[in-house]
Amino acid sequence: MGDKGEILDIKIADLKATAPHFQTHSTDLAKALTKLRTALGAAGSPWGDDEQGTAFHRAYGPHVTQLENAAQILSGGLASVHEAMTDMADGHIDHEELVRAMFGRISVKGGESEGDGR
Repeated sequence: MGDKGEILDIKIADLKATAPHFQTHSTDLAKALTKLRTALGAAGSPWGDDEQGTAFHRAYGPHVTQLENAAQILSGGLASVHEAMTDMADGHIDHEELVRAMFGRISVKGGESEGDGR
């Protein structure tokens, strides 16, 4: 058992306190992605449409799309970590109460475990 009677010694308060940070950073990243898309959209094609500009865009364009997609995935991932940590904390509370109830019915006498008469 943990220091405060926890059976599995998972710090539920830490999980619940940390989880919102993932949501905050997810939101921050989504805002940054919107700013990036807006700025790049406003810039248009400043490299021009000559041969050199076309070659640059052919190399540059796909990377912008990959960066935007990766940032979108990361933003969603951070949000899901927030949800998962919150669910894990809530589930752990329920699980710990179940384990405590199961083992609370067992008494130890003379080194042998005895059930609750079932």
